[in-house]
Amino acid sequence: MTTSTQTWAVTRVLRDRNAGLYLGGVLVSGFGSSAMWLVSGIWVKDLTGSDGLAALCVFALWAPTLIGPALGTLADRTRHRPLLVWTNLGLAALLLPLFMVDSPGTLWILFAVLLVYGAAGVVHDAAESALVATAVDKQLLGDFNGLRMTANEGMKLLAPLAGAGLYAAYGGARVALLDSVTFALAAGLYTLLRVHEPKPPTASATTGWRTQTAEGARYLWRHPALRPLVLAGATTMLFSGVNGALIYAVVEGLGHSPAYVGVLYVAQGVGSVAVGLAAGPLLRRLGERRFAGYGIALTAVAVTARALPHDAVVLASAAAVGVGLPCVLIAALTAVQRETPDALLGRTTATANTLLFAPTAVGLALGAGLVELVDHRVLLAALGLVRLVTITPLLRLQRPAPEGARGTARQAPTEPAA
Repeated sequence: MTTSTQTWAVTRVLRDRNAGLYLGGVLVSGFGSSAMWLVSGIWVKDLTGSDGLAALCVFALWAPTLIGPALGTLADRTRHRPLLVWTNLGLAALLLPLFMVDSPGTLWILFAVLLVYGAAGVVHDAAESALVATAVDKQLLGDFNGLRMTANEGMKLLAPLAGAGLYAAYGGARVALLDSVTFALAAGLYTLLRVHEPKPPTASATTGWRTQTAEGARYLWRHPALRPLVLAGATTMLFSGVNGALIYAVVEGLGHSPAYVGVLYVAQGVGSVAVGLAAGPLLRRLGERRFAGYGIALTAVAVTARALPHDAVVLASAAAVGVGLPCVLIAALTAVQRETPDALLGRTTATANTLLFAPTAVGLALGAGLVELVDHRVLLAALGLVRLVTITPLLRLQRPAPEGARGTARQAPTEPAA
């Protein structure tokens, strides 16, 4: 893939009015969110001195993912563009009570806000994915999802530094205000989208919330193209959680202070930014399965190499993980958008997100226990080998999807076997 091809793909997306507005919203709100996510833990640590309570901030933000399928059903019960606008405005208002957080006794406000913040984020992501599949040319979905990854990872490189500086100068409430303003700006960008959305079909009296929620999970499980991608992504993220728990042992093995972890995160972020720019052309050339499989293989090699106690190797490994890890996520999300009927897309996306990201928390807990019992180098070598097993479902010959299992609005050709 040449640089000119990559530039052409990026230009195609940015010339699409709806895609450009979406990416603008992602950049704006992503900046505020990345700053807030970092500062919330620092804020709690400063007020209480407790590492455990600081870690609960991350848990509060991620916990609603566990009920993602139910929250995603909401996105299928209403038009997506108004839902995105009102969700962003609601988040902008939600953050304002954080001006009252100034002592350990008021921290319950922060945790309550973070919990609702996480839940609203699940609904937002489901509605956004569903609307993108309608508003953006389906031929641009891979490019768009790659650029979205680049935007997110780019903000993770810049926003935490800005958030930490703003917090040090003015306190956590000012960071919350910044985040609130970015959500309001994102809502304004979403109002400019030009998309025709028919009114969602009204659920029958006999179709309850639980039944509707289960439909997304059933669709994923029965679809021969989506199931292997989502399962491979889930196992990949499980192992990434284990790998993440070993990072401080790796840094200690290099003879550095824990602060060196930040350098590795920057290297990984740079890799993710790079693969996001190249994702669209690579998806068109390789197809979702091979793109995901090659990414997993690269991650497996990189994680194994991390066991070598050399700075250059570990830095290169972090960058390679940044390149490889997002591949299966981009491939799975793009396939879900292309293959899922509009009426199911919100809950199916939310179910896929739960299956993809919830295992990370399990992996972190598992890795935290294993690193106390087993040498981290042995664990890294084992992780590299086990990761290769997750490629197996992607190598099997794909059967045509049964009648009714494909998306009615965006059928994609069957992917070639790797």
